Amino acid sequence: MDKRKKYWQLFLSTFKLSACTFGGGFIIIPLMRKRFVEGLHWIEEEEMLDLTAIAQSSPGSIAINASILVGYHVAGIPGALITVVGAALPPLIIISIISAFYQAFRSNRYVSMAMAGMLAGVAAVIFDVVINMAWPILKKKRWLPIVVMLASFVATRFFSVNIIVIILVCGVIGALDTLYLQKKEDMIRHFLICSLRKQIQHRAADM
Repeated sequence: MDKRKKYWQLFLSTFKLSACTFGGGFIIIPLMRKRFVEGLHWIEEEEMLDLTAIAQSSPGSIAINASILVGYHVAGIPGALITVVGAALPPLIIISIISAFYQAFRSNRYVSMAMAGMLAGVAAVIFDVVINMAWPILKKKRWLPIVVMLASFVATRFFSVNIIVIILVCGVIGALDTLYLQKKEDMIRHFLICSLRKQIQHRAADM
């Protein structure tokens, strides 16, 4: 694809997604997944999960962070600059309009009813985010990620543990688990190579 077309598509995609993100930054994650993973096929499912984790653990708005990471992943630094502009423009325009007519919006009964209705839609979208992010973990059928996920939920829901602490602990556990799996793979590979060498030596001795 031509670079200009890709840049324009990046800007248009993030602009539209950001314009539809009502109710918090997490709402943009499933929209990005459907657009860039399922629609354009620019990002793999696992990569999207990684980008979401990085966006959540970084300071600032998750919507802006995710847009920057997606843009950089797809088209480098120019892509990151394009997506951050595309993601920032819609809320900037909408908030500017609302601030100009704040008094009228605050006392309008129909606006209040619309906002109450939007909350139900936001809750449904967040629920969809949880399912889409948890399902790949459950499909792997490994007990450690599932335990970490459930423990993180309990810690934040019932004990009000700081989210930064949870992210750091999960990151350490993930790193240790990755090192363990890598070491295990290396041991299996070493065992297979040694077994193969012994078989070759036995065959050579028999000849």
